[in-house]
Amino acid sequence: MGKYVLAVSGGVDSVVLLDILAKLKTHELVVAHFDHGIRRDSGIDAIFVAGLAKKYDLPFETKREKLGPDVSEEKARARRYKFLREVAKKHNATLVTAHHADDIIESIAINLIRGTGWRGLAVLDSDVQRLLTGLNKMEIIDYAKRNKLAWREDSTNAEDKYLRNKIRRKTMRMPEDQRRELLALHADQKRIKKHIKDEVKRLVGDGPVYNRYFFIHINEASAMECLRHIVGSRLTHPQISKALHAIKTALPGKTFDVGGGVKIKFTTRNFTVELVK
Repeated sequence: MGKYVLAVSGGVDSVVLLDILAKLKTHELVVAHFDHGIRRDSGIDAIFVAGLAKKYDLPFETKREKLGPDVSEEKARARRYKFLREVAKKHNATLVTAHHADDIIESIAINLIRGTGWRGLAVLDSDVQRLLTGLNKMEIIDYAKRNKLAWREDSTNAEDKYLRNKIRRKTMRMPEDQRRELLALHADQKRIKKHIKDEVKRLVGDGPVYNRYFFIHINEASAMECLRHIVGSRLTHPQISKALHAIKTALPGKTFDVGGGVKIKFTTRNFTVELVK
């Protein structure tokens, strides 16, 4: 039997996920809750989730940080996932979140607005398991009501300062045929992304030493993809572009600090990538 760490916020999505998995009994479960400290009443959510863990007789892990009401969505998300991954590692378990079909559509819209390119269509693609993506929000709420589940409403979901909230109000009005088409495109893009990743890994190998001439002679788009694979998610698109320029022009013996904990050292023929923790 495998083990799951469930990210439970106390909202309807994660409450439904917890109930479904607890009833299936296919995995050992650990309930994890991160309190951002954004809202004054967020401590009540933590108490509520602790009660759920007790109800289902499951281990409970929690952490509170005082990020404050002005924290960015990106930082709040980063801190939450840092905690959740630590809990998953502690329990040697797979991290599971309650993202659903509507979350996919919202994330695609946000990424396209931010100009992330084709990768913006391959959202929510990582080592995290998202077991509710076959359901939409209304189906999740219907399950909760039929099973008489209680949940907490996050008041920040109604605030306009968060981009996702603005996008959500628009995507909710999207015609059903367009939603299905977008979800199908997302599934295709995830498959394409995996094929690209496998091919890039075959081309560049495991490093940490790489051939400069290879990167000089292939087209820029392919070189960028190869570099993205080498450095993982540490660098932004502009940083990767600067790194590629350095690979093409840097003198032997030079070291280039790209940022994001990435350093590149050059010889005449090769370069070595050092990832600093």
